[in-house]
Amino acid sequence: MKIAKKASNVVEEAKLEKRHSLLKLAKMLIPYKWILLACVLLTVMVNLAEILKPYVMKIIIDDFLTSGIAQHGLYSITGMGLLYFVMIALGAVCSLMHTRLINKVGQKILNVLRVKVFTHINRMPLAAFDRYSSGRLITRATNDIETINEFYTDIIVNLFKDVVLLVGIIAVMLQMDVKLALVGFSTIPLIVLITLVVKKALRKNFVKMKALIGRINGFFSENIDGMKTVQAFNRQKNKLGEFKSLNKEYYDSTLFQIKMNSLLRPLMEVVNSLTIALLVVYGYYGISGGILELGVVYAFTTYIKQFFEPINDLAEKYNTIQSAAVSADRVFEILDDGDQEDPHAGEKGGRVLGKVEFRHVWFAYEGENWILKDVSFTIPKGSKVAFVGPTGAGKTTIINLISGFYPIQKGEILIDDVPISQWKLEDLRRGVCVVLQEVFLFSGTIEENIDLYSGTSRENIQRAVTLSAADTFISKHPGGLDASVSERGSTFSSGERQLLSFARAIAHDPAVLVLDEATANIDSNTEQVIQQSIKMISKGRTAIFIAHRLSTIRDCDCIYVISNGQIAEQGNHEQLMRLGGIYSQWSGKASRREDGAQPA
Repeated sequence: MKIAKKASNVVEEAKLEKRHSLLKLAKMLIPYKWILLACVLLTVMVNLAEILKPYVMKIIIDDFLTSGIAQHGLYSITGMGLLYFVMIALGAVCSLMHTRLINKVGQKILNVLRVKVFTHINRMPLAAFDRYSSGRLITRATNDIETINEFYTDIIVNLFKDVVLLVGIIAVMLQMDVKLALVGFSTIPLIVLITLVVKKALRKNFVKMKALIGRINGFFSENIDGMKTVQAFNRQKNKLGEFKSLNKEYYDSTLFQIKMNSLLRPLMEVVNSLTIALLVVYGYYGISGGILELGVVYAFTTYIKQFFEPINDLAEKYNTIQSAAVSADRVFEILDDGDQEDPHAGEKGGRVLGKVEFRHVWFAYEGENWILKDVSFTIPKGSKVAFVGPTGAGKTTIINLISGFYPIQKGEILIDDVPISQWKLEDLRRGVCVVLQEVFLFSGTIEENIDLYSGTSRENIQRAVTLSAADTFISKHPGGLDASVSERGSTFSSGERQLLSFARAIAHDPAVLVLDEATANIDSNTEQVIQQSIKMISKGRTAIFIAHRLSTIRDCDCIYVISNGQIAEQGNHEQLMRLGGIYSQWSGKASRREDGAQPA
């Protein structure tokens, strides 16, 4: 298990290192170039004030305190003091404006990025969700985006300022005294060496940390959804052990990150102090020899402190930069995944009429592990058919293919005599409605869960509720259709959720109505009502059933028996019973189960 996890991390790291996602983040600033230009000008003003302050003190020391030059107007201690205050005030105002502007730009970009990620995930085909776990997707859409937020609102805020400040300080120091400036710059190679040593370790650990966050999010999501099963089988202790192991891995990687990050700042402070010591020694001999002035040495020590401030800041923020780089890689890994559904692509549009045909269809989710093998059948418009067979035979896969959720490897699927690949997905899925055994309800109201924001009229929703027999329990809820639905519909019983799914399907008026074990969670009394509703709503529609209840499929025009990915038998109930094959045996067992007898 550990080897597999390490291999997975290595593969993910290799993929991430190929990308230059920080450049992509920088390109997202282009639409705001005029605001950024204003930020650059404000930054220049802030740094100009910072750079001039030591120079003003140099003039005061060398001209007025040491040399005693006559003072007049602005060229005086009072004038220089006033100028010093003005520069401080101007720098503060410009810094405030710069920070607000760059934060506004950052939030706008993050807003766009969040929408892009959600839109991309929304249009990913089901095959893509087989590759990405929910934890990985949630982490990219939340934790990673928030980390990128720090890049824009923290790093970018200081990036312009630090770069311009460094360039300005270097220029002033070289202008004042080249030799003294070279002494000040002598420790730069040491800074570069420290950065290079730490960089690789930090990035590698960040990749591991982000992967662990995704696994932790997935673990929480999976266990919260499956809490009933965990408690029913008393697996709380085991799950806690799994989480402790996962959490320990994250703790160790975070602790390593803290150690490395805490090491950078002291190292830079040591280098800073070393540089100042070299300047003091060199300056002492320079002043003694009459080749340097006291004010120049004072200015240089101040400039060196200012020079190391942005370097120390970058060292401190390096942790954030590396985190943002890895998070950007992970976000763009999703956005660069070209596996997307286009609901408007395709030549064929309009309303689906209801004819479904499979011609020699072969399908596998992975490689050549065939789920369906050379499957052919035709379902005429308005007919009522059923698929039966053991679990894993391929029944639900057929439904997924009819809805266009997966592309097939061989053969052809036609809807109304048009290949499914030529249909616009939006129109295809509007015409094919699937009612699943496991019903998913969203937070909101009952009406919103039936309508799904499609614009269905209140009258049609009420009619669908009546036809599906959902009104028998909706009328008991305060508010009726406006009653609140909690997350996943946890306050409703399985049967009630199933009835709501029937109402949802009926309200959207599909040409092809698919019921995938849709009556499994409904009691016998409710099923009788549902069977009557199905007969009413199936008129003029193609109805496809996947069911284990004989009563659901007995009256179907054709029943297909699926075995080992192939159609083993087909015909109506009477024909298959006379055949005495697989269906006949299954029918007998199903009949005994529904009568309350023990299956043979």
